[in-house]
Amino acid sequence: MLTFLGFAMIATFLVLIMMKKMSPIAALVLIPALFCVFAGKGAHLGDYVIEGVGKLAPTAAMLMFAIVYFGLMIDVGLFDPIVRGILRFCKADPVRVVVGTAVLAAIVSLDGDGSTTFMITVSAMYPLYKRLGLSLVVMTGVAATANGVMNTLPWGGPTARAATALKLDAADIFVPMIPALAVGLLFVFALAYVLGLRERRRVGVLALPGQKTPEDVEDVEEDLVGATAGSADQSVSAGAAGSAGSTGSGAPAAPSPAAPSTSASTPADDAAEDGFQGLAPQRPTLRPRLYWFNAGLTVALLAAMIMELLPIPVLFLLGAALALTVNFPHMPDQKARIAAHADNVLNVAGMVFAAAVFTGVLTGTGMVKHMADWLVGAIPEGMGPHMALVTGLLSLPLTYFMSNDGFYFGVLPVLAEAGAAHGVSPLEIARASLVGQALHMSSPLVPAVYVLVGMAKVEFGDHTRFTVKWAALTSLVVLGAGMLFGII
Repeated sequence: MLTFLGFAMIATFLVLIMMKKMSPIAALVLIPALFCVFAGKGAHLGDYVIEGVGKLAPTAAMLMFAIVYFGLMIDVGLFDPIVRGILRFCKADPVRVVVGTAVLAAIVSLDGDGSTTFMITVSAMYPLYKRLGLSLVVMTGVAATANGVMNTLPWGGPTARAATALKLDAADIFVPMIPALAVGLLFVFALAYVLGLRERRRVGVLALPGQKTPEDVEDVEEDLVGATAGSADQSVSAGAAGSAGSTGSGAPAAPSPAAPSTSASTPADDAAEDGFQGLAPQRPTLRPRLYWFNAGLTVALLAAMIMELLPIPVLFLLGAALALTVNFPHMPDQKARIAAHADNVLNVAGMVFAAAVFTGVLTGTGMVKHMADWLVGAIPEGMGPHMALVTGLLSLPLTYFMSNDGFYFGVLPVLAEAGAAHGVSPLEIARASLVGQALHMSSPLVPAVYVLVGMAKVEFGDHTRFTVKWAALTSLVVLGAGMLFGII
Protein backbone atom coordinates (compact mmCIF):
# COMPACT_ATOMS: atom_id res chain seq x y z
CA MET A 1 0.00 0.00 0.00
CA LEU A 2 2.73 2.48 0.98
CA THR A 3 4.68 1.54 -2.14
CA PHE A 4 1.72 2.40 -4.36
CA LEU A 5 1.00 5.62 -2.47
CA GLY A 6 4.63 6.70 -2.73
CA PHE A 7 4.76 6.29 -6.49
CA ALA A 8 1.29 7.82 -6.86
CA MET A 9 2.29 10.86 -4.78
CA ILE A 10 5.39 11.51 -6.88
CA ALA A 11 3.54 10.99 -10.15
CA THR A 12 0.72 13.32 -9.06
CA PHE A 13 3.21 16.00 -8.09
CA LEU A 14 5.12 15.81 -11.39
CA VAL A 15 1.99 15.77 -13.54
CA LEU A 16 0.42 18.77 -11.81
CA ILE A 17 3.49 20.98 -11.97
CA MET A 18 4.34 20.06 -15.57
CA MET A 19 0.74 20.78 -16.59
CA LYS A 20 0.97 24.02 -14.56
CA LYS A 21 -2.13 23.17 -12.57
CA MET A 22 -0.38 24.05 -9.30
CA SER A 23 2.64 26.10 -8.33
CA PRO A 24 5.63 24.08 -7.06
CA ILE A 25 5.29 25.46 -3.52
CA ALA A 26 1.60 24.57 -3.30
CA ALA A 27 2.18 21.14 -4.84
CA LEU A 28 5.10 20.37 -2.51
CA VAL A 29 2.91 21.11 0.51
CA LEU A 30 -0.65 20.05 -0.34
CA ILE A 31 -0.02 16.80 -2.26
CA PRO A 32 2.10 15.09 0.44
CA ALA A 33 -0.30 16.30 3.13
CA LEU A 34 -3.18 14.69 1.23
CA PHE A 35 -1.32 11.42 0.67
CA CYS A 36 -0.28 11.35 4.32
CA VAL A 37 -3.98 11.30 5.18
CA PHE A 38 -4.58 8.57 2.56
CA ALA A 39 -1.85 6.51 4.26
CA GLY A 40 -3.76 6.76 7.54
CA LYS A 41 -1.01 8.78 9.22
CA GLY A 42 -2.53 12.24 9.11
CA ALA A 43 -2.18 12.56 12.88
CA HIS A 44 1.62 12.45 12.49
CA LEU A 45 1.79 15.01 9.68
CA GLY A 46 3.09 17.71 12.03
CA ASP A 47 5.91 15.49 13.25
CA TYR A 48 6.92 14.57 9.70
CA VAL A 49 6.96 18.20 8.58
CA ILE A 50 8.95 19.41 11.59
CA GLU A 51 11.48 16.61 11.09
CA GLY A 52 11.78 17.47 7.39
CA VAL A 53 12.17 21.18 8.10
CA GLY A 54 14.85 20.43 10.69
CA LYS A 55 16.88 18.45 8.18
CA LEU A 56 16.62 21.09 5.44
CA ALA A 57 16.98 24.19 7.63
CA PRO A 58 20.79 24.33 7.20
CA THR A 59 20.33 24.07 3.42
CA ALA A 60 17.77 26.89 3.46
CA ALA A 61 20.13 29.06 5.53
CA MET A 62 23.00 28.33 3.15
CA LEU A 63 20.94 29.24 0.10
CA MET A 64 19.60 32.43 1.68
CA PHE A 65 23.01 33.85 2.49
CA ALA A 66 24.63 32.45 -0.67
CA ILE A 67 22.06 34.34 -2.75
CA VAL A 68 22.77 37.52 -0.83
CA TYR A 69 26.54 37.03 -1.13
CA PHE A 70 26.66 36.30 -4.86
CA GLY A 71 24.01 38.92 -5.51
CA LEU A 72 26.31 41.47 -3.85
CA MET A 73 29.26 40.24 -5.90
CA ILE A 74 27.21 40.72 -9.06
CA ASP A 75 26.16 44.19 -7.92
CA VAL A 76 29.73 45.33 -7.23
CA GLY A 77 31.02 44.01 -10.57
CA LEU A 78 33.06 40.95 -9.61
CA PHE A 79 31.72 38.89 -12.52
CA ASP A 80 31.69 41.66 -15.15
CA PRO A 81 35.05 40.56 -16.66
CA ILE A 82 33.75 36.99 -16.92
CA VAL A 83 30.62 38.20 -18.65
CA ARG A 84 32.62 40.34 -21.09
CA GLY A 85 34.93 37.40 -21.83
CA ILE A 86 31.99 35.10 -22.50
CA LEU A 87 30.36 37.71 -24.71
CA ARG A 88 33.55 38.08 -26.74
CA PHE A 89 33.68 34.29 -27.17
CA CYS A 90 29.99 33.91 -27.99
CA LYS A 91 29.87 36.75 -30.57
CA ALA A 92 26.06 36.65 -30.58
CA ASP A 93 26.10 33.15 -32.08
CA PRO A 94 23.50 30.93 -30.38
CA VAL A 95 25.72 27.86 -30.79
CA ARG A 96 28.60 29.52 -28.95
CA VAL A 97 26.24 30.87 -26.31
CA VAL A 98 24.78 27.46 -25.44
CA VAL A 99 28.18 25.71 -25.54
CA GLY A 100 29.59 28.54 -23.43
CA THR A 101 26.85 27.89 -20.88
CA ALA A 102 27.85 24.24 -20.60
CA VAL A 103 31.56 25.06 -20.30
CA LEU A 104 30.97 27.77 -17.69
CA ALA A 105 28.68 25.54 -15.61
CA ALA A 106 31.22 22.69 -15.73
CA ILE A 107 34.10 24.95 -14.68
CA VAL A 108 32.23 26.62 -11.84
CA SER A 109 31.00 23.20 -10.66
CA LEU A 110 34.55 22.48 -9.51
CA ASP A 111 33.60 24.18 -6.23
CA GLY A 112 31.31 21.22 -5.53
CA ASP A 113 28.20 23.27 -4.77
CA GLY A 114 25.28 23.36 -7.20
CA SER A 115 23.75 26.54 -5.83
CA THR A 116 26.83 28.68 -6.39
CA THR A 117 27.29 27.11 -9.84
CA PHE A 118 23.78 28.08 -10.89
CA MET A 119 24.01 31.59 -9.44
CA ILE A 120 27.23 32.38 -11.27
CA THR A 121 26.18 30.71 -14.53
CA VAL A 122 22.76 32.35 -14.71
CA SER A 123 24.16 35.74 -13.70
CA ALA A 124 26.68 35.60 -16.52
CA MET A 125 24.48 34.10 -19.26
CA TYR A 126 20.96 35.37 -18.52
CA PRO A 127 21.50 38.83 -20.07
CA LEU A 128 22.88 37.32 -23.26
CA TYR A 129 20.00 34.87 -23.62
CA LYS A 130 17.55 37.73 -23.17
CA ARG A 131 19.37 39.94 -25.69
CA LEU A 132 19.37 37.24 -28.36
CA GLY A 133 15.88 35.91 -27.61
CA LEU A 134 17.15 32.40 -26.85
CA SER A 135 15.09 29.88 -24.91
CA LEU A 136 15.88 30.10 -21.21
CA VAL A 137 14.99 26.44 -20.62
CA VAL A 138 17.93 25.58 -22.86
CA MET A 139 20.16 27.52 -20.47
CA THR A 140 18.74 25.87 -17.34
CA GLY A 141 18.75 22.40 -18.89
CA VAL A 142 22.35 22.57 -20.10
CA ALA A 143 23.58 24.11 -16.84
CA ALA A 144 21.81 21.51 -14.68
CA THR A 145 23.03 18.56 -16.75
CA ALA A 146 26.64 19.77 -16.83
CA ASN A 147 26.55 20.36 -13.09
CA GLY A 148 25.05 16.90 -12.56
CA VAL A 149 28.02 15.21 -14.23
CA MET A 150 30.45 17.32 -12.20
CA ASN A 151 28.49 16.67 -9.00
CA THR A 152 30.30 13.33 -8.75
CA LEU A 153 33.49 15.07 -7.56
CA PRO A 154 34.61 13.60 -4.22
CA TRP A 155 33.80 16.87 -2.42
CA GLY A 156 30.47 17.25 -4.23
CA GLY A 157 28.55 14.83 -2.02
CA PRO A 158 27.43 11.60 -3.79
CA THR A 159 30.89 10.02 -3.96
CA ALA A 160 31.52 10.75 -0.30
CA ARG A 161 28.13 9.29 0.61
CA ALA A 162 28.76 6.13 -1.39
CA ALA A 163 32.19 5.73 0.21
CA THR A 164 30.75 6.21 3.69
CA ALA A 165 27.81 3.88 3.15
CA LEU A 166 29.96 1.04 1.81
CA LYS A 167 33.08 1.80 3.91
CA LEU A 168 35.26 2.41 0.88
CA ASP A 169 37.84 5.03 -0.05
CA ALA A 170 36.35 7.89 -2.08
CA ALA A 171 39.42 8.02 -4.33
CA ASP A 172 39.03 4.32 -5.19
CA ILE A 173 35.50 5.05 -6.34
CA PHE A 174 36.05 8.31 -8.18
CA VAL A 175 39.44 8.05 -9.91
CA PRO A 176 38.57 5.00 -12.09
CA MET A 177 35.28 6.76 -13.01
CA ILE A 178 37.06 9.77 -14.53
CA PRO A 179 37.11 8.40 -18.14
CA ALA A 180 33.39 7.60 -18.05
CA LEU A 181 32.57 10.99 -16.51
CA ALA A 182 34.73 12.69 -19.14
CA VAL A 183 32.68 10.97 -21.84
CA GLY A 184 29.53 12.18 -20.11
CA LEU A 185 30.82 15.74 -20.03
CA LEU A 186 31.78 15.59 -23.70
CA PHE A 187 28.27 14.36 -24.42
CA VAL A 188 26.87 17.41 -22.59
CA PHE A 189 29.05 19.69 -24.74
CA ALA A 190 27.86 17.88 -27.88
CA LEU A 191 24.28 18.20 -26.68
CA ALA A 192 24.83 21.91 -26.09
CA TYR A 193 26.16 22.21 -29.64
CA VAL A 194 23.08 20.51 -31.08
CA LEU A 195 20.71 22.62 -28.99
CA GLY A 196 22.67 25.70 -30.04
CA LEU A 197 22.21 24.76 -33.70
CA ARG A 198 18.49 24.46 -33.08
CA GLU A 199 18.41 27.89 -31.47
CA ARG A 200 20.46 29.31 -34.35
CA ARG A 201 17.88 28.02 -36.82
CA ARG A 202 15.13 29.59 -34.73
CA VAL A 203 16.57 33.08 -34.15
CA GLY A 204 19.37 33.26 -36.72
CA VAL A 205 22.97 34.43 -36.29
CA LEU A 206 23.33 38.07 -35.36
CA ALA A 207 26.36 40.31 -35.59
CA LEU A 208 27.88 42.75 -33.19
CA PRO A 209 29.42 45.95 -34.52
CA GLY A 210 32.49 45.17 -36.60
CA GLN A 211 31.64 41.46 -36.96
CA LYS A 212 30.29 39.45 -39.90
CA THR A 213 27.99 36.47 -39.76
CA PRO A 214 28.50 33.36 -41.87
CA GLU A 215 25.31 34.04 -43.78
CA ASP A 216 23.11 36.99 -44.70
CA VAL A 217 26.06 39.32 -44.07
CA GLU A 218 24.71 42.21 -46.09
CA ASP A 219 21.27 42.08 -44.48
CA VAL A 220 22.66 41.98 -40.97
CA GLU A 221 25.10 44.81 -41.70
CA GLU A 222 22.21 46.92 -42.97
CA ASP A 223 20.34 46.17 -39.75
CA LEU A 224 23.34 47.21 -37.69
CA VAL A 225 23.95 50.40 -39.68
CA GLY A 226 20.37 51.47 -39.14
CA ALA A 227 20.16 50.23 -35.58
CA THR A 228 19.62 52.59 -32.71
CA ALA A 229 22.15 52.02 -29.97
CA GLY A 230 20.52 50.16 -27.11
CA SER A 231 20.91 51.49 -23.62
CA ALA A 232 23.30 49.36 -21.56
CA ASP A 233 22.19 50.98 -18.31
CA GLN A 234 18.64 49.65 -18.20
CA SER A 235 17.75 46.74 -15.94
CA VAL A 236 15.50 43.76 -16.41
CA SER A 237 11.85 44.65 -16.17
CA ALA A 238 9.81 42.23 -14.14
CA GLY A 239 7.23 42.09 -16.87
CA ALA A 240 9.64 41.90 -19.81
CA ALA A 241 8.65 39.48 -22.51
CA GLY A 242 10.97 36.51 -22.93
CA SER A 243 11.49 33.53 -25.10
CA ALA A 244 9.95 30.11 -24.65
CA GLY A 245 10.09 28.98 -21.05
CA SER A 246 11.20 32.37 -19.72
CA THR A 247 8.30 33.03 -17.39
CA GLY A 248 8.01 31.82 -13.86
CA SER A 249 8.43 32.64 -10.22
CA GLY A 250 11.47 34.35 -8.83
CA ALA A 251 13.48 37.29 -10.09
CA PRO A 252 16.88 37.49 -11.70
CA ALA A 253 19.65 38.34 -9.31
CA ALA A 254 21.43 40.63 -11.70
CA PRO A 255 20.32 43.62 -13.77
CA SER A 256 20.31 43.12 -17.49
CA PRO A 257 18.91 44.67 -20.65
CA ALA A 258 15.24 44.44 -21.47
CA ALA A 259 14.15 41.34 -23.33
CA PRO A 260 13.85 41.53 -27.10
CA SER A 261 11.15 40.15 -29.29
CA THR A 262 11.95 36.98 -31.16
CA SER A 263 12.55 38.81 -34.44
CA ALA A 264 16.09 38.88 -35.74
CA SER A 265 16.34 42.67 -35.98
CA THR A 266 15.60 43.51 -32.35
CA PRO A 267 18.58 41.67 -30.84
CA ALA A 268 20.74 43.26 -33.48
CA ASP A 269 19.47 46.64 -32.39
CA ASP A 270 20.29 45.80 -28.80
CA ALA A 271 23.71 44.63 -29.84
CA ALA A 272 24.56 47.89 -31.55
CA GLU A 273 25.88 49.40 -28.36
CA ASP A 274 29.66 49.10 -28.41
CA GLY A 275 30.88 46.24 -26.26
CA PHE A 276 27.50 44.47 -26.07
CA GLN A 277 27.45 44.66 -22.29
CA GLY A 278 25.41 42.01 -20.51
CA LEU A 279 25.47 43.87 -17.18
CA ALA A 280 24.91 47.62 -17.05
CA PRO A 281 28.46 49.06 -17.06
CA GLN A 282 27.63 52.26 -15.19
CA ARG A 283 25.35 50.93 -12.46
CA PRO A 284 25.81 52.81 -9.17
CA THR A 285 26.55 49.66 -7.15
CA LEU A 286 29.90 49.03 -8.86
CA ARG A 287 32.94 49.06 -6.56
CA PRO A 288 35.98 48.92 -8.90
CA ARG A 289 38.40 49.95 -6.15
CA LEU A 290 37.34 46.95 -4.09
CA TYR A 291 37.55 44.45 -6.97
CA TRP A 292 40.56 42.53 -5.66
CA PHE A 293 39.19 42.50 -2.13
CA ASN A 294 35.94 40.95 -3.40
CA ALA A 295 37.82 38.49 -5.61
CA GLY A 296 40.06 37.44 -2.72
CA LEU A 297 37.09 37.10 -0.40
CA THR A 298 35.27 34.88 -2.90
CA VAL A 299 38.31 32.66 -3.49
CA ALA A 300 38.86 32.36 0.26
CA LEU A 301 35.20 31.51 0.78
CA LEU A 302 35.21 28.77 -1.86
CA ALA A 303 38.52 27.39 -0.57
CA ALA A 304 37.18 27.27 2.99
CA MET A 305 34.07 25.51 1.70
CA ILE A 306 36.09 22.85 -0.14
CA MET A 307 38.38 22.38 2.87
CA GLU A 308 35.32 22.22 5.17
CA LEU A 309 36.82 24.68 7.66
CA LEU A 310 33.32 25.62 8.81
CA PRO A 311 29.80 24.51 7.88
CA ILE A 312 28.79 26.01 4.53
CA PRO A 313 25.83 28.01 5.97
CA VAL A 314 28.18 29.64 8.47
CA LEU A 315 30.72 30.47 5.75
CA PHE A 316 28.14 32.18 3.56
CA LEU A 317 26.63 33.98 6.54
CA LEU A 318 30.03 35.41 7.47
CA GLY A 319 30.92 36.15 3.86
CA ALA A 320 27.66 37.98 3.17
CA ALA A 321 27.98 40.08 6.32
CA LEU A 322 31.59 41.01 5.54
CA ALA A 323 30.89 41.79 1.87
CA LEU A 324 27.89 43.93 2.76
CA THR A 325 29.80 45.88 5.41
CA VAL A 326 32.90 46.58 3.33
CA ASN A 327 31.20 47.37 0.01
CA PHE A 328 28.25 49.30 1.41
CA PRO A 329 29.28 50.87 4.72
CA HIS A 330 26.24 53.15 4.92
CA MET A 331 23.09 51.68 6.46
CA PRO A 332 20.62 52.89 3.76
CA ASP A 333 22.79 51.28 1.06
CA GLN A 334 22.90 48.01 2.98
CA LYS A 335 19.11 47.98 3.34
CA ALA A 336 18.72 48.71 -0.37
CA ARG A 337 20.99 45.82 -1.36
CA ILE A 338 19.21 43.36 0.93
CA ALA A 339 15.86 44.51 -0.40
CA ALA A 340 17.09 44.10 -3.98
CA HIS A 341 17.69 40.39 -3.41
CA ALA A 342 14.77 39.74 -1.07
CA ASP A 343 12.56 38.27 -3.81
CA ASN A 344 15.12 35.60 -4.68
CA VAL A 345 15.77 34.80 -1.03
CA LEU A 346 12.09 34.44 -0.19
CA ASN A 347 11.31 32.39 -3.28
CA VAL A 348 14.16 29.91 -2.79
CA ALA A 349 13.76 29.61 0.99
CA GLY A 350 10.03 29.05 0.52
CA MET A 351 10.72 26.28 -2.00
CA VAL A 352 13.17 24.57 0.35
CA PHE A 353 10.80 24.57 3.29
CA ALA A 354 7.94 23.41 1.06
CA ALA A 355 10.18 20.57 -0.15
CA ALA A 356 10.74 19.71 3.52
CA VAL A 357 7.04 18.78 3.72
CA PHE A 358 7.39 16.48 0.71
CA THR A 359 10.54 14.74 1.92
CA GLY A 360 9.26 14.62 5.51
CA VAL A 361 6.09 12.76 4.51
CA LEU A 362 7.90 10.54 2.00
CA THR A 363 10.41 9.45 4.65
CA GLY A 364 8.28 9.59 7.80
CA THR A 365 5.46 7.44 6.47
CA GLY A 366 7.93 4.83 5.25
CA MET A 367 7.02 5.32 1.59
CA VAL A 368 10.66 5.68 0.52
CA LYS A 369 11.71 2.47 2.25
CA HIS A 370 8.82 0.48 0.81
CA MET A 371 9.46 1.85 -2.69
CA ALA A 372 13.15 0.95 -2.50
CA ASP A 373 12.45 -2.52 -1.11
CA TRP A 374 9.91 -3.14 -3.86
CA LEU A 375 12.34 -2.09 -6.59
CA VAL A 376 15.16 -4.22 -5.16
CA GLY A 377 12.84 -7.17 -4.73
CA ALA A 378 11.63 -6.85 -8.32
CA ILE A 379 15.13 -7.57 -9.64
CA PRO A 380 15.10 -11.02 -11.30
CA GLU A 381 17.35 -13.63 -9.73
CA GLY A 382 19.20 -14.04 -13.01
CA MET A 383 20.35 -10.41 -12.85
CA GLY A 384 22.46 -11.06 -9.77
CA PRO A 385 25.79 -11.22 -11.62
CA HIS A 386 24.87 -7.93 -13.33
CA MET A 387 24.07 -5.98 -10.18
CA ALA A 388 26.42 -3.15 -11.17
CA LEU A 389 24.35 -2.55 -14.31
CA VAL A 390 21.14 -2.85 -12.28
CA THR A 391 22.47 -0.34 -9.74
CA GLY A 392 23.36 2.11 -12.49
CA LEU A 393 19.89 1.85 -14.05
CA LEU A 394 18.15 2.13 -10.68
CA SER A 395 20.22 5.18 -9.76
CA LEU A 396 18.34 7.22 -12.38
CA PRO A 397 14.81 7.01 -10.94
CA LEU A 398 15.86 6.52 -7.32
CA THR A 399 18.14 9.56 -7.09
CA TYR A 400 15.46 11.59 -8.89
CA PHE A 401 12.63 10.57 -6.61
CA MET A 402 14.54 10.63 -3.33
CA SER A 403 17.36 12.51 -1.70
CA ASN A 404 20.98 11.43 -2.08
CA ASP A 405 21.03 10.57 1.61
CA GLY A 406 18.04 8.27 1.20
CA PHE A 407 19.53 6.51 -1.80
CA TYR A 408 23.14 6.14 -0.68
CA PHE A 409 22.49 5.30 2.95
CA GLY A 410 19.22 3.42 2.54
CA VAL A 411 19.23 1.66 -0.83
CA LEU A 412 22.87 1.34 -1.88
CA PRO A 413 23.92 -1.00 0.99
CA VAL A 414 21.07 -3.36 0.02
CA LEU A 415 22.18 -3.36 -3.63
CA ALA A 416 25.81 -3.89 -2.61
CA GLU A 417 24.84 -6.84 -0.42
CA ALA A 418 22.87 -8.40 -3.26
CA GLY A 419 25.82 -7.88 -5.60
CA ALA A 420 28.30 -9.37 -3.15
CA ALA A 421 26.24 -12.57 -3.05
CA HIS A 422 26.94 -12.94 -6.77
CA GLY A 423 30.59 -11.91 -6.64
CA VAL A 424 30.14 -8.28 -7.72
CA SER A 425 32.64 -5.93 -6.06
CA PRO A 426 31.25 -3.15 -3.81
CA LEU A 427 33.50 -0.74 -5.73
CA GLU A 428 31.63 -1.51 -8.96
CA ILE A 429 28.31 -1.00 -7.19
CA ALA A 430 29.51 2.32 -5.76
CA ARG A 431 30.73 3.58 -9.13
CA ALA A 432 27.51 2.54 -10.84
CA SER A 433 25.51 4.44 -8.21
CA LEU A 434 27.04 7.73 -9.42
CA VAL A 435 25.72 7.64 -12.97
CA GLY A 436 22.28 9.02 -12.07
CA GLN A 437 23.61 12.36 -10.82
CA ALA A 438 23.07 14.13 -14.15
CA LEU A 439 19.35 13.48 -13.70
CA HIS A 440 19.39 14.00 -9.95
CA MET A 441 20.32 17.68 -10.28
CA SER A 442 16.92 18.44 -11.83
CA SER A 443 14.99 16.57 -9.14
CA PRO A 444 12.28 18.57 -7.34
CA LEU A 445 13.92 17.42 -4.09
CA VAL A 446 17.18 19.26 -4.87
CA PRO A 447 17.05 22.80 -3.43
CA ALA A 448 19.66 24.14 -5.87
CA VAL A 449 17.35 23.59 -8.84
CA TYR A 450 15.00 26.23 -7.43
CA VAL A 451 17.88 28.70 -7.42
CA LEU A 452 18.42 27.87 -11.09
CA VAL A 453 14.83 28.23 -12.28
CA GLY A 454 14.12 31.18 -9.98
CA MET A 455 17.03 33.29 -11.19
CA ALA A 456 16.35 32.34 -14.82
CA LYS A 457 12.62 33.12 -14.47
CA VAL A 458 11.72 29.68 -15.82
CA GLU A 459 8.73 27.63 -14.70
CA PHE A 460 9.88 24.51 -12.87
CA GLY A 461 7.49 22.42 -14.95
CA ASP A 462 8.98 23.75 -18.19
CA HIS A 463 12.48 23.02 -16.94
CA THR A 464 11.51 19.48 -15.93
CA ARG A 465 9.75 18.71 -19.19
CA PHE A 466 12.73 19.89 -21.24
CA THR A 467 15.63 18.64 -19.12
CA VAL A 468 14.66 15.18 -17.86
CA LYS A 469 15.04 13.39 -21.20
CA TRP A 470 18.46 14.92 -21.91
CA ALA A 471 19.71 14.39 -18.36
CA ALA A 472 18.57 10.75 -18.37
CA LEU A 473 20.31 10.21 -21.73
CA THR A 474 23.51 11.74 -20.31
CA SER A 475 23.36 9.34 -17.35
CA LEU A 476 22.94 6.39 -19.69
CA VAL A 477 25.95 7.58 -21.71
CA VAL A 478 28.06 7.64 -18.53
CA LEU A 479 26.83 4.16 -17.64
CA GLY A 480 27.58 2.84 -21.13
CA ALA A 481 31.07 4.38 -21.09
CA GLY A 482 31.74 2.87 -17.67
CA MET A 483 30.81 -0.58 -18.92
CA LEU A 484 32.80 -0.10 -22.14
CA PHE A 485 35.93 0.85 -20.19
CA GLY A 486 35.44 -2.03 -17.73
CA ILE A 487 34.95 0.36 -14.82
CA ILE A 488 31.46 -0.89 -14.02
